[in-house]
Amino acid sequence: MPEAIAVRVKVLSRAVYAAIALVVFVGDQGTKAMVERSISEHSVIPILPHCLNLTHAKNAGAAFGLFSDSPALWKTVLLVVVSAALLATVVGIVWRTCHLRWESGVGLSLILGGALSNLVDRIRVGRVVDFVDVYFRDYHWPAFNLADSAIVVGAGFLILHYLFSE
Repeated sequence: MPEAIAVRVKVLSRAVYAAIALVVFVGDQGTKAMVERSISEHSVIPILPHCLNLTHAKNAGAAFGLFSDSPALWKTVLLVVVSAALLATVVGIVWRTCHLRWESGVGLSLILGGALSNLVDRIRVGRVVDFVDVYFRDYHWPAFNLADSAIVVGAGFLILHYLFSE
């Protein structure tokens, strides 16, 4: 492949990956804003009976509410620093890799958009809004948001890539 075409393909693929991250970021920020405007905190709106609710929960902890009950003042600072370091790592991988397979590119883009959105919330207000409540009978998975979903799906893409790549 001539070098000029290879450069164009690389630029185009990075633009697509950036667009995916941007869609996740904007979508997550928008859904969180809608939840904060429309659902009072701790309210529950059934969507699929015995399966799915919308709720409004504020999470000052890590993923799935880990450490949310901790009163430690350093918790938010630590979460911001770790999140920023991980984001810098993801951006560095995408930037330095010349031939990123689509599974890895999409996975890293989803992780980037979700992690960036949650990081912005933590810096801005010290917490994130979670609103998806999945449950079965009395067992409720910890509430989560669109950013969390994108991060998990993105990690799934990376796992698939490493399991099935040559």
